[in-house]
Amino acid sequence: MALDKVVYTAHATTTGGRNGKSSTGPLELTLAKPKEMGGDGNGTNPEQLFAAGYSACFMGAMGAVAGKLGLSVPADAQIKAEVDFGPKGTGYGIGVRMAISLPGMGREDADKLVATAHQVCPYSNATRGNIDVVLTVV
Repeated sequence: MALDKVVYTAHATTTGGRNGKSSTGPLELTLAKPKEMGGDGNGTNPEQLFAAGYSACFMGAMGAVAGKLGLSVPADAQIKAEVDFGPKGTGYGIGVRMAISLPGMGREDADKLVATAHQVCPYSNATRGNIDVVLTVV
């Protein structure tokens, strides 16, 4: 489905795949397979980048919807994201688990905030129906 309007476009150039380099301009990364996948683990991998991107985007989505719900995201809110990688059918797949900490917020409000953010977050919308995503308020 096409976007209604492009607001921003990110760029990255990667060489060497999981054992290479990736550049987005200000961000220069050495990529390496994790030890669990036969690599040396001396670099960043796509699953780490996905975890960082999804959790940051989700935090932004919570901020975007909080005011509409009469809530505010606590200054010390935190998301711990885990991205699993493994075989799936004839290929490979990922799964996501995010533990969302909203200190001082009541459980009902926290659950409402997370559920609403999950409906607007671009990563959530991109992954919905494609991979398992488990969101847990802790």
